[in-house]
Amino acid sequence: MPDRVYLDWNATTPLRPEAREAMAAAWDLCGNPSSVHAEGRQARKLVEDSRARVAGAIGAQPRNVVFTSGGTEANALALASGLRRGSGLPAERLVVSAIEHASVLAGGRFPSEAIDTVGVTRSGLLDLHHLREMLAGRPPMLVSLMLANNETGAVQPVAEAGAMVHAAGGLLHVDAIQAFGKIPFSINEMNADLVTLSAHKIGGPKGVGVVVLAEGVLGFEPLLRGGGQELGRRAGTENVAGIAGFGAAVKAAMDSRDSDAVRLESLRNRLENGLRDTPDAIVFADGAPRLPNTTLFTVPGLKAETAVIGFDLAGIAVSSGSACSSGKVQPSHVLEAMGFGSELAQGAVRLSLGWSTTDADVDRCLEAWRKLEGTLLRG
Repeated sequence: MPDRVYLDWNATTPLRPEAREAMAAAWDLCGNPSSVHAEGRQARKLVEDSRARVAGAIGAQPRNVVFTSGGTEANALALASGLRRGSGLPAERLVVSAIEHASVLAGGRFPSEAIDTVGVTRSGLLDLHHLREMLAGRPPMLVSLMLANNETGAVQPVAEAGAMVHAAGGLLHVDAIQAFGKIPFSINEMNADLVTLSAHKIGGPKGVGVVVLAEGVLGFEPLLRGGGQELGRRAGTENVAGIAGFGAAVKAAMDSRDSDAVRLESLRNRLENGLRDTPDAIVFADGAPRLPNTTLFTVPGLKAETAVIGFDLAGIAVSSGSACSSGKVQPSHVLEAMGFGSELAQGAVRLSLGWSTTDADVDRCLEAWRKLEGTLLRG
């Protein structure tokens, strides 16, 4: 059987060799990072080295990096009322965009009646005019926006949004999980007060994430209480091996980010040009700034679930642009928020590339699509 082609990097990435090596070394340590003896100090050093790497990658202070069990917990930890900037008033409500990840749409620790939703344009970008209207004359809010959408790859105007939010006395949380390692950004340039990241999107292990705080953010309360780990902001013995792997993946990702972006954008453009040979093919958000590795496309009449299976049988791993629940593909809430009908929203297929994707992989994908398209569209 020929080697398979993996084009689902936005879902998760392979473990980088550097991360695997760092984790293997950490597994041989027996110390608890909270212990003061030599074994404990060895473990603590691995944690703090990784904390410094994460902080340095986005221009934050290491003391403001809080390790969690992953991106979902990080988002839940970040989304809490009572946060404030310095001597400002605490945020009372939460505003999320309509295209956020499910872990943000769930609202964290805000009650459902305290959550508002801001719309997006047909290009998949935050509607800044709508946001300005929502902020005007209201109590301080916590606004949560993703830096780059996981389905379309559209990069959001978070810096502009953050300036609006701060002018209204609120705070901005940026879910940068999908953008980390793909495009440059910093916590200050985004006007962000909280940023969340996840290891497994950049070649680190699953089950490790972070919340990063800006200087001057107060009122941050833990979800898990008990121990004094993470400066009292997240109780529980740290996942030393996972954190070590995260740190190693951060270094590897930052070292190759810019060169990877150029190469992957070229591959993505060639892929999209091939897909557009199919009459009526649609590439979503192609007029917006996008991640260099992401394509979300459909053709009227296409069923995403059938297409994903067809690609899989051809040896190519892709995903639908829809959220899957109990094995059932639902229409993409992102595309519906962008104003596309349910038929197109249910037919979107996402192709996402990564550091080991090659020209040959793109060729195989396009060859598989040419063989599949007639059968899939007739079906």
